[in-house]
Amino acid sequence: MDINANNLYSNSAYSKVSDEYNAKQIARMVSDGEIPLSELERVFKQTQQMLANYKCAMLEVETKFKVLNEQFSLDHERNPISSISTRLKSPQSIAEKLRRKNIPLGLNSIEKNMYDVAGVRVVCSFVDDVYFLADCLLQQDDVRLIQRKDYIKEPKSNGYRSLHLIIETPIFLENEKRYMKVEVQLRTIAMEFWANLDHKMRYKKDMDPVMLTLTSNELYQCASLSADLDRRMQAVRDMIEGSKEKK
Repeated sequence: MDINANNLYSNSAYSKVSDEYNAKQIARMVSDGEIPLSELERVFKQTQQMLANYKCAMLEVETKFKVLNEQFSLDHERNPISSISTRLKSPQSIAEKLRRKNIPLGLNSIEKNMYDVAGVRVVCSFVDDVYFLADCLLQQDDVRLIQRKDYIKEPKSNGYRSLHLIIETPIFLENEKRYMKVEVQLRTIAMEFWANLDHKMRYKKDMDPVMLTLTSNELYQCASLSADLDRRMQAVRDMIEGSKEKK
């Protein structure tokens, strides 16, 4: 059974492997001749290389934000970034998302159709820090903007707020330069607090439907309150900084 790495998930046997990642089952399939060991090793190696490329791009973007944070702290005596976190999707998660969207499952398809294999989340103290950092990132000559979704100015129907950027940035391998996509999410501390609670609610499978509706409505109200809090806290900060300039 031949497995083409660029269409690897179309093979039913490999699909089973990618879904379950069960070592005993993989061993049985190789032993029964369903998957040649050499082909399996080749596909896994290429998949690992692809994920390594995404990880390198993710680390590049993380470093860019750390540098911006350091520079800003020297110039303005405060840090615009509260925290930076990174995330790399697992092979199982990638396969599941492509299947849900009815997109061909293969390495080429992943790079072409998936924008969130690698992700960087930047949490800021204030809303204007979000836009400042986004502008600084996009002004860099090795960053290409692929997509921008501003859920701060236009929140989702459930109240979710954040600035999402899909960018491409180069990584330099032994014999080539490759541009890799990275999803960047920028939000305030209040937005992060809200999003974490919303995520927890959505993944609570045993929640009573009535309670789910009540909780969703309450969260929506909280989204409005947190947006108002962001505006007021930024106004207070501006008052403090304005008083410093007058001295």
